This record gives sequence, structure tokens and C-alpha cells, in this order.
Amino acid sequence: MTRRLPWGPLARMAGRRALAAVPVLLVVTFGVFAVAAASPFDPVKAYAGTAGLTASQENLDQLRANLGADQPLVPRWWDWLTSALTGDLGDSSVMRQPVADVIAERIGWSVLLAATAFAVAVLAGTVLGVLAARRQGGPLDRTVTAIAYTLEAAPAFWLGLLAIWVFALKLGVLPAGGLTDTASDTVTFGQVASHLVLPALVLGASQLPWFLLYVRQGVADALEEDPVRGARARGLSERTVLLGHALRSGLLPVLTLIGSRVPELITGALLVETVFSWPGIAAATVQAATSVDFPLLAALTVLATAAVLLGNLLSDLLYALADPRVTPDA
Repeated sequence: MTRRLPWGPLARMAGRRALAAVPVLLVVTFGVFAVAAASPFDPVKAYAGTAGLTASQENLDQLRANLGADQPLVPRWWDWLTSALTGDLGDSSVMRQPVADVIAERIGWSVLLAATAFAVAVLAGTVLGVLAARRQGGPLDRTVTAIAYTLEAAPAFWLGLLAIWVFALKLGVLPAGGLTDTASDTVTFGQVASHLVLPALVLGASQLPWFLLYVRQGVADALEEDPVRGARARGLSERTVLLGHALRSGLLPVLTLIGSRVPELITGALLVETVFSWPGIAAATVQAATSVDFPLLAALTVLATAAVLLGNLLSDLLYALADPRVTPDA
């Protein structure tokens, strides 16, 4: 008998999460403006650059008024918020263009990198975790576990520099960074694919340990459960027992891991993009932070916060769909 999917409870849970996200996003944006207002960096001097060194105080004051940097914290935040609700995210002082354009030009490349790396981490972690759990304590299990703990302790930027040194400088088989070849002024699929390999593998490797260890432990525990023992007693093949019974039960904890890894994925993506000069939002984030670019900082922070909230919601929805014992509206 086919189980009916609980679309009604799932929709109600998603609606409640969406309503709960509103105050979270409000607090986050206000916090960005508060921290930026307390920062010792002057956005006017950052905007003026070297010209600000010789500009008169009158010109600096006029520039401060034009940028809205002379307003108190709360009015500045409220003006940005009300404009953002109408679709106007303001202008980036450091990028000298609308914030919406800054994000639109870069977000696609960041999503491509993060999605590819996430797929690598999940697929490789699942395969290696299952193989390690099949023969616990064996040579493969010990080797895979040691690699997982090593990668868990290694910073993403260090892995990126190591990958560049080995594959780009020593072996010369992959490009060291960027989106296209140095002499090319057009973006082609082949160039993007070749330039994506190293940053995606590095970012995926930084996320791999958690998925690998979770799958390994989950499958190992499932292999000791009565339903799996019963399947073996009925004469089912080891492949069927492992993939059809143990893997399904062992993957349930991994679904909850998806949401919790989103913040680390975003942080790792920023570091990896910087190391490999990937044209995502990393450079914009760094420049916005160092230049106290209020509109761009707020928009990027809202984007990252929304990604984390969506990741948590996605993991809960997947878990509810995979496990019939879960009641979404509980």
C-alpha cells in the first residue's frame, strides 16, 4: 500500500517557517547596520579613495549627505528596509552600481560553485561512508576515516592553495583560477567547466567529512537493526541488504545534516572563491565589509540568512518525506 505524502502538514510547516523568518531577517539587517555604524571605517573616505585625502571638509560633508551616511542608525536602516520591500536595494558605494545588479552579476557563479561542491560532498560521502560501514575496522574503513578527520581539520583556503600548487603549478593539468583562460575574452562552457573543477573539488572536500562520517555511522547502526538481520535471514543478497535496507535507514540522519552545513558551505565558498579568483559574491562581500557599504552589506547578509533558513527547512521537509514516523505539524 502506497503511503500518502503529507503535503498539507508540510505546507503548513513551510508557512510557519516563512512567517518566523520575517523577524529573523529584520533583526539581522538591523544588526548589520548597527555593526557597520560602530565600525571605525569611514564609508565616505572609502568611497572617495585617494581623492578624499585632498578633498575639503565641505566636499566630504556633501558626499556624506549624498550617500546618506550622515543619518542616524535607525532612520538609515528604515529607509533601506522600506526601499528594499519595493525592490530597490539601493546603490553600492564601493561597486558604483545598483546593489541588485551587483548581486545579479555574481550570484549565479556562486550558486554554481556551491551546488557542484555540495553534490560532490554528498555523493562521495555517501559512497565512501557505505563502503567504510560495510567492513568496520578494516583497511578501507581506517583509511577513509583518517582522511575524513584530516580534511575536517584542514582550512578550506589551505586546501585551495595546496590544490593550486599540485594541479596547476606542478602538474599543469588544471587552471589555477578565474573563470576563463587568460587570453580569452569570451565565456565558453568548456572553459567554465575546466576552471570549476579545482574550486568545486576543494569546497566539496571541505564538506565531505561530515557526510562521510554520518553515513558511515548511520549505515553501521542500521546493519545491526532487526529488519536488516531479518532481510539477511530471508536469504537476500548482501547488495540488496546494504542498498535496499541499511542505506535508506542510514541516510535519514544525513537529511538533517543538509541544513546545518549551509552556513559552513557559504563561509567555505567565500574563502574558496577568494583563493581561486572565482567571480562570485566573495569579492563583493569583502569589499562591502571593508568599505562599510551599508546597502550591499545588508543585502548580502539577508541573502546568506535566507539561504540558511531555506537549508534548514529543506532538511526538515526531506526528513518528513523520508520517514513516515515524522509528523511535520508536531
